[in-house]
Formats: sequence, structure tokens, C-alpha cells
Amino acid sequence: MDLNSASTIVLQVLTQATSQDTAVLKPAEEQLKQWETQPGFYSVLLNIFTNHTLDVNVRWLAVLYFKNGIDRYWRRVAPHALSEEEKTTLRAGLITNFNEPVNQIATQISVLIAKVARVDCPRQWPELIPTLLESVKVQDDLRQHRALLTFYHVTKTLASKRLAADRKLFYDLASGIYSFACSLWNHHTDTFLQQVCTGDEAAATNSLERTLLSLKVLRKLTVHGFVEPHWNVEVMGFLHAVFERLKQFLECSRSIRAENVCRDRLEKTIILFTKVLLDFLDQHPFSFTPLIQRSLEFAVSYVFTEAGEGIVFERFIVQCMNLIKMIVKNYAYKPSKNIEDSSPETLEAHKIKTAFFTYPTLMEICRRLVTHYFLLTKEELTMWEEDPEGFTVEETGGDSWKYSLRPCTEVLFIDIFHEYNQTLTPVLLEMVHSLQGSTNVEDANAILIKDAVYNAVGLAAYELFDSVDFDQWFKNQLLAELQVSHNRYKPIRRRVIWLIGQWISVKFKSDLRPVLYEAIRNLLQDQDLVVSISNLYYFFLNGCLPVDDFEFRTDQFLPYLESMFTLLFQLLQEVTQCDTKMHVLHVLSCVIERVNTQIQPYVGCLVQYLPLLWKQSEEHNMLRCAILTTLIHLVQGLGADSKNLYPFLLPVIQLSTDVSQPPHVYLLEDGLELW
Repeated sequence: MDLNSASTIVLQVLTQATSQDTAVLKPAEEQLKQWETQPGFYSVLLNIFTNHTLDVNVRWLAVLYFKNGIDRYWRRVAPHALSEEEKTTLRAGLITNFNEPVNQIATQISVLIAKVARVDCPRQWPELIPTLLESVKVQDDLRQHRALLTFYHVTKTLASKRLAADRKLFYDLASGIYSFACSLWNHHTDTFLQQVCTGDEAAATNSLERTLLSLKVLRKLTVHGFVEPHWNVEVMGFLHAVFERLKQFLECSRSIRAENVCRDRLEKTIILFTKVLLDFLDQHPFSFTPLIQRSLEFAVSYVFTEAGEGIVFERFIVQCMNLIKMIVKNYAYKPSKNIEDSSPETLEAHKIKTAFFTYPTLMEICRRLVTHYFLLTKEELTMWEEDPEGFTVEETGGDSWKYSLRPCTEVLFIDIFHEYNQTLTPVLLEMVHSLQGSTNVEDANAILIKDAVYNAVGLAAYELFDSVDFDQWFKNQLLAELQVSHNRYKPIRRRVIWLIGQWISVKFKSDLRPVLYEAIRNLLQDQDLVVSISNLYYFFLNGCLPVDDFEFRTDQFLPYLESMFTLLFQLLQEVTQCDTKMHVLHVLSCVIERVNTQIQPYVGCLVQYLPLLWKQSEEHNMLRCAILTTLIHLVQGLGADSKNLYPFLLPVIQLSTDVSQPPHVYLLEDGLELW
């Protein structure tokens, strides 16, 4: 492809390919696809996307086609591979100028340079790293930023290579540039802090962006660039400096308004500092040993004392808790039962942990977790009132819940309680004893505290097996609390049924189950949807009817079968969200499976409702899976009478087992079992 004559034609076709008119767009895409294997095509694309006078959309499309071409045709062994001559020209052109004015295009160019580097650096492209190192020193802000952006993407890509020869090359690279990377990071960090002090927000924002990029480079070099990083003075010096820089940045957050653009970047940088520590601990636990004491002091100080008040934010708290958790449960830091079999490194790390986690420290962490972090927030209580079903879905494992503070605090509590249960059991039991009897419904804070303490007892159920007489507690207090009907007591009713669900498979006498079934039936009639659904989810799924529950006796449950099944069916009709309907169907399936043919007198309403629900769930394959599971148990429970369901079942089986239909991916296995 002749560059001079082809540039105009390619530019014209790229312009057509950005059209919204499919009649223009489709032929242009076909033409571009044909040119992908033409010699010189990528040189033309390079000339187009580096020409800043052209339309941004055209340049964007050109850089995307170039990037996709690298994946397909850059390697020597690829069909229609680019010639070595053209690749040499392209490599030189890519790093001639780091002056792309459009951020999105600059990022794509950095990524495609990194893709080329993955294949060619350093052997076929030895000048790449030296060019980048020189370019990040220039005074021009734009060129400096673009070079630093490229430096990060190249480092990230090279760090991800896993072959032994590639790892050796990256170790050599890291050793050669680490000192420079540290100096670069310190320079941009100091500049940012100075500009914050002088109130120059625009300049501080620019410097913070460079601080963030240089820190990203250092993260990759530190975590992946050394076999035994603890022997490298600069690496350990950088890691110790992370704590000081974190304190400085957290203090900076006091003076930067929440609505400031810089605030978001500042928080991202703070989180990146914590990721450096977490990644290093994950990859090099023994090299992290000199940092254990300081990490624990830092994290505990900001999360469990007044030091963090007014400056910490949720994601930072989550990261600090993850750091504590990883140190507490790290297998590299746990001695063998036979101490002589443990390495000196393990014993040293264990010694540091033991010295830190004294009784006062553990007691304060436990109390703070329970009485501060476990408390239902105003936002959660508002969501309970405004969207009870959505609240329940989130709390029982919704996507946003997985990444929020609450599950993180609960996991940390479980891990610390498991590791130090002899120390913490008396602390938790004392908190329980202080809450004996029903709580004043007018005291909202006391209700939230009791909810939090009961949560802790449920999470630590296995650890408390020998310390809590749960049967007596159930009879003397918990049962009575389930019967308090006041609207403000609903958090306790919900939490108590969850608590029983946690303990029923741990320690609960079979003789008490009829009493519990009576309480469950009353709760299913609760006008509050959250209490009803929580009752359903936590008790039935966690303890009452799972397949591995050998304590379940059908004769105990039969007196409550009709009313329970009716209430469950009413709940199934009442709820609207797909996830909730799946939970209810799961429980109905468990009930049908457990009582088998004795369900026959009560399933008429469900049999009539399922065809409607199947039709309504056309766009929800996971709900249809739950319906199929229910149908399987229904057929087994109805026996010969299931023939009456055939007009509905046969089309369901046909759709579920039709491999030409997209839903079969979800439905095939259950459809075949139903068949």
C-alpha cells in the first residue's frame, strides 16, 4: 500500500466508518477489514491517528484498528504477519512524540505501545525504555504526562509476563530503573504536597495525576520486579515511606473539599498506597515481615481509634481491614504444631503478631467492630423503609453488598475471633450478658447495639459452641424477643431469626423445633416484608430444611405444613424482585422435597401459579432455573398425579433442552432432570 496515495483513501473510508448511517458504515467496515492484511496499512493508520488536525472520531477509530492489528498480525508466526521493515518503522513512529492532546486517544496509544513492548521489548526494541525515561524528565507538561502514562502501561504489561525468561528480563529491568522510579515518584509527590499547601488547586491536580502514575509504576516494579525484595534497600525504603506518605495524604484530605476534582484523585492515590502493601504482602509474605508491626499499628490506629475520625473514608477502611485480615490469617505466619518444623521466618512473623495482639488491643478491636461497624446505618434503615425487598436482596449477597464495608467488617471479625477465640470469647459473652431481657423500643441506639451483638454471636457460632447454652438462651430470651410485635423492634426480630439460622446446625435440640416452627409461622405473617423474607432466607435456607440437616423430622413439621406452605406461596406472589422470588422458590422446593407426597393436598395454588411465573420470567433465566427445580420436586411429590401438569411441563422441557435456543445454557441440566 503506497502511503501517499493510500492515506487519502483510508482517511475517507475511516470517516465513513464513523457514520451513524448503516448503509455507509457497513461497506466501510468491510473495506477496512480487507485492508488489515495489506502491507503499509498500519503505517497509514499511524500517520492518521498522530495527525492532530484530523477529526477526533476518525483518529480514535484509526488507533483502535491499529491496536487490534497488533493482536492479530504483529507476531512473526501470525498469518499475514507484518514485515520486520514495517514494524521497525512503526516502533520508531510510536515513540517519536508524546504529545497526544486527547486523553482517550493518548490512553489507547499507551496501551498499543505496551502491546508491542510485550512482544518486542527489550530485544527488538531496546530504545523504548531509555526513550521513556528521558521523556518523563522533560519540562513540557503534556509530553511528560503522556510519557509517564506510556511508562506505566509498558511496565504493567511487562510485569504480567510469566515465562521464566521473561521474568528474568523484568527483574533486570526493575533493578536498572527502580532508583529512577523512586526519585520520580518522590519528586511528583513533594510537588503535589507543596502545591496543596499554597492552595494552587489546578497545579496540584496535575501533579497528583503524575504522582498516581509514578506510584502505579512503582507498585508493579516493587511487587513483581524482585525475587527477594527484602534484600533491596531501596525497595524496603520505599515501602516504609508508603506509611509516611499515606499519613500526609490523609491529612491533605482534610483541606480538600469533597466536591473538588482533586479529592477523587486523592482518594484513588490513598487506595493505591494500600494496594502496594496488600500486593506485596500477598506476593512476598516473608519479605513483608519487617513491615508487619508498622502495618498493624497504622491500620488499627486509623480504623479502631480516634486517629481516623474525620479523615478516613469507606474504601480506605476496607483496605485497612483487609491488611489486618491478611496478616492475621496468613499461613506463612502460622507455626506448625511441632514448633521445630517451623521456619525461622515464620516464627519471627508469629512473634511480631503475638506481641501486637495483646488483650487490650484485641478487646478494643472486638468492641469497636461490634458496637461501631456492625451497627445498621441511617442509609440502611432508610432503604429498609423505602425498598424493603431491595434491602433484603442487598443484605443477603447483592453485588454492591459484596464490595461494601459491612461484609468486610464481618469477615475480619470472624478471622480475628477464630485466631484469638480464647481471648475474645469472654469479651463477647460479657456484651451478651449486658443485654439480657427485652430492650426498650423507644431506645433506638440500644436496639441497634443488640442487633450488632447478636450478629457477632451468630458469626462466631462455631467458636462459641462450648461457651453458650443456646437452647437455654432460646427458651429464656430469644423466643420472647421474636414475639415482641412493636414496629421498632423489627431489627431484633429479623436478627434473632438470623441468629437461630446460624446456630441451628451448630447446637439446637430437636425437641425445640416445634416451638420454633410456631414462631416462624408467626413471623411469616409479619407485615414487614424484610422480617418475612429474612425469616424465610436465614432460617429455612441456613438451618431448617437443607438436605444435610439430619435433625429434621417430618412428623414435627407436618402440623405446620399447610399454614407454612400457604404463607410461603403468598410471599412468592407478593415479592417482585427476581432474586427474592428465587429465594422463596428455593424454600418451597426444600419443603416439597422434605415432605414428599404429603405435600399433595396443598400444592394446587402453586401448580396454577407457576405457568404464569414461567411466562413472566422470560428474560430471567436464573429464575427459570429455580422454577425448574421446584417442578422437579413437585413431580416427585405428586407422583402419578403429575400427569395433570404435562400440558405445562412438556413445552418447558422442550425449551430447556433445545440446544438451538440461548436459554439452554442455563436450563439444560435441570430440564433433562425434569424430563
